[in-house]
Amino acid sequence: MHSKRNWIMLVLAAVAVAALAAACAAPAASPTATAVVEEIARPSNAGGPGPAVNLTGNAAAGAQIYVDNCKKCHGEEGKGGVDNAGSDDGSIPELNPIDATLIDKDAKVYATNLDLFLEHGSTPAGPSPKEKMPAWGDEGKLTPQQIADVIAYVISLNKP
Repeated sequence: MHSKRNWIMLVLAAVAVAALAAACAAPAASPTATAVVEEIARPSNAGGPGPAVNLTGNAAAGAQIYVDNCKKCHGEEGKGGVDNAGSDDGSIPELNPIDATLIDKDAKVYATNLDLFLEHGSTPAGPSPKEKMPAWGDEGKLTPQQIADVIAYVISLNKP
């Protein structure tokens, strides 16, 4: 009787081990499942975030700074439409709506994505772009607070 009982216990143990092994195995990859990871837009000029990302921006003050410094290239309220001969795109990027890859639910990440362009500038792809984004922070053309204010303004233009 013990041998039959031992045999049943052995079979149950083997089934349990097989079930456990199957449950722990990595799931098979689905041949139709593909993850699309969109690359976040980045400036051509290297550098990390500046001090503006740690400041609270004022969108109203940023609107005036925008008019004084940014409007000539990015258009009224960031709506674009300004030609940039020699660039691959042929125009200066609009900021309203902004490149969707720059938007983030985390306010600091969103601000950092914008700050990188404002701090370090960017040269558009192309054989000889007429216009280049100035390095407002690196060149001391805007203070960190002014950059934070412009960031707040651009974010305000892109509220859902």
